[in-house]
Amino acid sequence: MIVSCQRISAIDKPPDVSLLTESEIEAALASLPGWKRNGNTIERLFLFENFADAMVFVNKVAEAAEEANHHPDMFIRYNKVLFSLSSHDAGGLTRRDVKMAKKIDGISGG
Repeated sequence: MIVSCQRISAIDKPPDVSLLTESEIEAALASLPGWKRNGNTIERLFLFENFADAMVFVNKVAEAAEEANHHPDMFIRYNKVLFSLSSHDAGGLTRRDVKMAKKIDGISGG
């Protein structure tokens, strides 16, 4: 049962869910080697020796995403994993996406 529902304005949103400006996106990408912008998302492709290694990595990212309550789109093709980040509830890129990209990079070791 829904007790109440209200629309949250951009002013009411915490800093992590406010949309980034173009200059903030450019600065973030400069600090995220391998990540590229694709419309309202940032993406990075990771390559692994084999499928099993790719799945170990995906599962580690899934655990981190659950902890952060921010879930990337993941596309798996044998030893290739593409991560795509966007804050759908905010309608584009936010600090949450940058934080998650950094977390994914940390899990990958670089």
